[in-house]
Amino acid sequence: MNTLDIDAVASFLRTAELKSFTRAAEALGTTQSLVSTRVKRLEDGLGRLLLQRHPRLVRLTAEGERFLPAARDLLAAHGKALAAFAVAPEHIAVGISEQAVGAEVPAVLARLTAHDPGIVINLRIEPSRMLEDAFERGELDVVIVRRLAAGRTGEVLREDAVGWFAAPGLVRQADAPVPLVSLVAECRLRRHSMDTLDRAGIAWREAFVGGGMAAVAAAVQVGLGVSPLAARIAPAGTVDIGPSWGLPSLGGSQVVLRSNVATPRAGAFVRELAAAFRG
Repeated sequence: MNTLDIDAVASFLRTAELKSFTRAAEALGTTQSLVSTRVKRLEDGLGRLLLQRHPRLVRLTAEGERFLPAARDLLAAHGKALAAFAVAPEHIAVGISEQAVGAEVPAVLARLTAHDPGIVINLRIEPSRMLEDAFERGELDVVIVRRLAAGRTGEVLREDAVGWFAAPGLVRQADAPVPLVSLVAECRLRRHSMDTLDRAGIAWREAFVGGGMAAVAAAVQVGLGVSPLAARIAPAGTVDIGPSWGLPSLGGSQVVLRSNVATPRAGAFVRELAAAFRG
């Protein structure tokens, strides 16, 4: 193989990062079958199997791991070459709730900006309620929020179960109120958990209020208390102690995308963002 097809390399890279042909197709604005065909053509040309296909997941092979850094370098160089004739950078005001993505905001944004260095992201990380208000005022172009009930607008990217997460060694003290670890007062899930305990007649106390998910995760992991969290973003090593402590169900939640971008370039960014959060 004398040359590499840049579209095939891009298809491989998105599939490897998102671990799904379907999500890669969404990010690239094309079809799953075309992404699969391009990756197969790349593998045939290289004479190497780059991806292991499983029914619900795609994984890198050892050869794929070796090729991944080179693929990223090639796509970055290609983007830099195209940028020589690009118009002025495009600014997008983005709001992301940490209750939607957890502590992985930097990793998500690093991957997104690497695909189009010409996109300048103005980022706000705030509770979902504040982000939705800012979006309605026109201050934000795109928001990713967590909702506990269906809203009137927005695209549901995924649905997550919500539980009571704590360190495995945390022991409930008899007749003592439940020690709560939560985000700032504006957090909907914080209020929802308190109301749920009140309706169940279970006493609680605030043990820790964190200004971000990193602080909340640290407090839970060292055993300061119990935190109401979506299972998907619960800190590593924690467990849902709701059933064993007899705590009421918190139900489910939705991660929702709202966008009002108008340009093709911004639209491509939003597709990438949606794919990173979906599934």
